[in-house]
Amino acid sequence: MRAVVLHEVGGPENLRVENVPDPVPMPGEVVVRLRAAALNHRDVWIRKGQYAGIVLPAILGSDGAGEVIAGDAAWLGRDVAINASIDWGDDPRCFGNKFRILGMPDAGTYAECIKIPSAQVHPKPGSWTWHEAAALPLAGLTAYRAVVTRAQVQAGESVVVTGIGGGVSQFAMQIAKARGARVFVTSGSDDKIARAVQLGATAGVNYKSDGWVKQLASLTGGGPEVIIDSVGGPTMNSAVELCRPGGRIVTYGATTGTTQNLEVRRVFWKQLSLLGTTMGTPGEFAEMLALYTSAGLRPVVDRVFPLAEAAAAHRHMEQAGQFGKIVLSDS
Repeated sequence: MRAVVLHEVGGPENLRVENVPDPVPMPGEVVVRLRAAALNHRDVWIRKGQYAGIVLPAILGSDGAGEVIAGDAAWLGRDVAINASIDWGDDPRCFGNKFRILGMPDAGTYAECIKIPSAQVHPKPGSWTWHEAAALPLAGLTAYRAVVTRAQVQAGESVVVTGIGGGVSQFAMQIAKARGARVFVTSGSDDKIARAVQLGATAGVNYKSDGWVKQLASLTGGGPEVIIDSVGGPTMNSAVELCRPGGRIVTYGATTGTTQNLEVRRVFWKQLSLLGTTMGTPGEFAEMLALYTSAGLRPVVDRVFPLAEAAAAHRHMEQAGQFGKIVLSDS
């Protein structure tokens, strides 16, 4: 089969299409003929050497959807989406020491086929395209745990989602709105804010504008109850300033780096809850799929590239102009 293989860290040109052996399933495993795979920032960080525990050569890719062609008889011939959160463990509060994310060290979805434990596949929502089914899993699961399990967003609350445009932030906006919240967004792009409003956000502000924190405080009537943040860096202090007393801040990323001199005094004086989250449990994955189906939600796909153009897809992601998920597909 063909796969995109990374032999050494560096630029996108290091992602090369090669012929590799076809996967052979062991008991309890399935082989999925992939119809689409989606990119995540994790893939870029691994490729650039900015991720812990890198093992090369590697086939990247955590998200995928396709048809089961071998392995567990109960799944043969079925259309599935893949849960990239492997071996979470027994404690729903945090993952165990065997936890890993598909796509390094396990062979990932930048390939024509993949071998995975049968526990990792779920039925594809019937009306969805392959591109949509591949777009949801990792980012959707991360967003679901952030909004539902950790923040426990309730109907009528105000929720701010930072950095709208990426996969997780887009899914967090959809999930919070489905739970009856008023959702506000931030971005450095007015076009992305306008697109978010078209998709259901109440309003948004450009964080490059002067006084954006005060603008959001005014729009939310004194600050939101919940902030879902992927940005980290200086934005975390802005979130602490903005959040309503007694509110919750959930962080799942740090795209602008670590936060220097966090104003801890404001955290305790405002009685804030600062919550970290990553990925999610098998139960949360099933709940997330059920919510998307029952609420009629669909992932937003930004652009589709052929599998052989994985390098171009990585360049597109690094330009940070996308709204929604970037997908690889020959279907």
